[in-house]
Amino acid sequence: MTTSLSRVPLGSAAGSTWTVRATTGPVPPELERLFSEPSPATVPGEVHTDLLAAGLIDDPFDGANEHLLAWIGRTGWSYRTSFDWDPDGREVQELVTDGLDTAATITLNGTELGRTCNQHRAYRFDVTAVLVAGTNDLVIEFAAPVDTANRLSDEAEGGRRPGTNVHPYNAIRKMASNFGWDWGPDVATVGIWQPIALESWSGARLAAVRPLAHGDGLLETHVDLAWSPTAELEQTVAVTVGDTSAEATVAPGTESVVLRNTVPNVDRWWPRGYGDQPLYDVEVALGGSGSANWQGRVGFRTVELELAPDEHGSPFELSVNGRKIYIRGANWIPDDAFVTRLDRKTYERSIRDAIDAGMNMLRVWGGGIYESKDFYDICDELGVLVWQDFLFACAAYSEEEPLRGEVEAEARQAVTRLSRHASLAIWNGNNENIWGYVEWSWQVPLAGRTWGEGYYLDLLPKIVAELDPRTPYSAGSPFSYSNFIHPNDERFGTMHIWDVWNQVDYSAYRNYRPRFVSEFGFQGPPAWSTLTSVVHDEPLDPYGEQMLVHQKAHEGNLKLERGLGDHLPRWSNIDDWHWSTQLNQARAVAYGIEHFRGLFPLNTGSMVWQLNDNWPVISWAAVDGHGIRKPLWYALRRVYADRLITVQPGPVGPVIALHNDSDELWSTRLTMRRRSTGTDVLATEEVDITVGARGATSVVLPSSVATSLDEAGEYVEVLTTDGHSAYWYFAEDTTLRLLPPDQAFTANVKATDSGYEVTVEAHALVKDLALFPDRLDPAARVDSSLITLSAGDSHTFRVSNAVAPNGPLDVPVLRSVNDLVN
Repeated sequence: MTTSLSRVPLGSAAGSTWTVRATTGPVPPELERLFSEPSPATVPGEVHTDLLAAGLIDDPFDGANEHLLAWIGRTGWSYRTSFDWDPDGREVQELVTDGLDTAATITLNGTELGRTCNQHRAYRFDVTAVLVAGTNDLVIEFAAPVDTANRLSDEAEGGRRPGTNVHPYNAIRKMASNFGWDWGPDVATVGIWQPIALESWSGARLAAVRPLAHGDGLLETHVDLAWSPTAELEQTVAVTVGDTSAEATVAPGTESVVLRNTVPNVDRWWPRGYGDQPLYDVEVALGGSGSANWQGRVGFRTVELELAPDEHGSPFELSVNGRKIYIRGANWIPDDAFVTRLDRKTYERSIRDAIDAGMNMLRVWGGGIYESKDFYDICDELGVLVWQDFLFACAAYSEEEPLRGEVEAEARQAVTRLSRHASLAIWNGNNENIWGYVEWSWQVPLAGRTWGEGYYLDLLPKIVAELDPRTPYSAGSPFSYSNFIHPNDERFGTMHIWDVWNQVDYSAYRNYRPRFVSEFGFQGPPAWSTLTSVVHDEPLDPYGEQMLVHQKAHEGNLKLERGLGDHLPRWSNIDDWHWSTQLNQARAVAYGIEHFRGLFPLNTGSMVWQLNDNWPVISWAAVDGHGIRKPLWYALRRVYADRLITVQPGPVGPVIALHNDSDELWSTRLTMRRRSTGTDVLATEEVDITVGARGATSVVLPSSVATSLDEAGEYVEVLTTDGHSAYWYFAEDTTLRLLPPDQAFTANVKATDSGYEVTVEAHALVKDLALFPDRLDPAARVDSSLITLSAGDSHTFRVSNAVAPNGPLDVPVLRSVNDLVN
């Protein structure tokens, strides 16, 4: 019997007709027909998106609908389809489900195939004895996810374990943020969220393929095999990569085989900014049958993590192909609360947001999902390193069955699927759970029960060592790599900085000397058009009912207000609230990164919380839920640039700090001026300076420039001959003497083929100038923001996807600090 495999997709795109109906739960009276009248469904998909497409519910993101639709997560749902099947001579038939969300019972032709309770893994069911020639009926019933989580939590030994959410998401292997987070909506959903198919095969099939590419051109391809019950013939497994091939013959029943190819003169894969991203096609063929082949791509690279103690503590230093990488990154959450709406186009747009901001790493956070193939493929292609959390976040987790078995199966599948990706740079055991156990008062309620430590320090590192030994593993974030050191100690490993935002002013960033910051951030509202598309309070107010629906952080808008500190005045209207809090978010994060980069090489990188949003919300994101780049994003583009110049406080006065994170020598002339906030240049000094490749240096600001005679009316600008700039102020904006906009600058609008340009000419200091074209057209996008101009300078904003407005632009479309303080 030769190898032969046929895969028939059962998704909507393949022509299968699916329906969904309610089975249990608090369905509103006006929708009780859902118990008896199925509604059309899309597979892959989710019940919320199915009900929305059918016109049965309003947009869950709009207004206060999130609360009004909470019944969906307390309801059981049944998905059904029928398909035709004719025997084709193949010996084995299997139903393959790549992802079921989450507690599901699968029935075919009235026979229960099995029950699942893990969104993060695939399942395979033998249906050889259940299929019938002709029409077959498939039903997948999902238990209510909120009720299931509550039940599993209550049934666990000792009851609920500590967590950070009203729902016990830690009791069920389901996307944690689906139950709500301090930036995300509570839209606990169900559905067949990944492809589902019928596979028929004989002889043998590829059960798993795990090609591991090494930096020297060696490809080790681990192949797992499954055999049909009557298989008697040996099979040939062949691997081709580049111009090389390797082949092995295996006897029936052989469970696994490793084939080795060596690609001569291999081109190595590099992170962006360090080299190119060559990818090699790999094909694994079983028995010479094209239907049994596997295809993918790999990049040849090495990744190492340096943690050895030094005189300062211990670093967290990532190297690729032997070269140290300074990390400029962000944390990544699911890009939509309804993840089945995402596709390659949406992923590429969001990853481009990271690249355009100068980033080289994204951290897939542990409260989300193991991301789609598109995500990792794009990161491979564009050179974005991936830090991959295992899916544990901000909670204690049981280490007993049945959860332990699900965790192990899920982790093995995830490592097997993702290990081939060149961009994958680190596996991480959890988000904040070790920190939580030490510091968040978990130990008393746990009373000696398991909380996940065995996963992070034993099970997961063993799985990574077995299945992906080329890629480093970290037990957690934050973590100090010692059981005897606080997990969030700045001197060791990784740290999270959250007293800033929650408790103290952002100037406190300078109190830290972290080796690596894997989480820190500050909130700000989304674009005006994004906010007002879902918040309809009359009048619009920071503490309005619907506004607070779209602010999930505890006392979030109060923290926004408190966070202005002495930096900016309290707003007098909603437009000023929006502008000042967006500006303050950008400044706070930039302030932190400038400080961290100024610590190089002690500090080896930072990852801001967070790049993206999963709905329209006030949050820490740099890009909002409608894909509009907030002022924070433009600040990140500046401070994450290859070359950064800042002015920092030093022991004897201000210091100009330069960080050159590029492979080229940086030779430039610094022009340092103390100026009035009007038109006068009060002192000037110049100096030539050279910064080595991947290096840093500093220059003390000369006293003639650093010493002010009028703190409220003077400032320092530092310019390089290649276009970089930095500023130093002797006073906060609340006391800085700035001219009002009508005296400080003029702005002119000119139509272009793709939109329009706004050119601003400064007659005095114009601080943090920003244009918000979405105020006029939600589709409009602008190329720059937060521009500071001295008298005589000019800047042109370029707006796309919009028609030029008639007449001059003013508040609230064109903003600056000047209009906030006047």
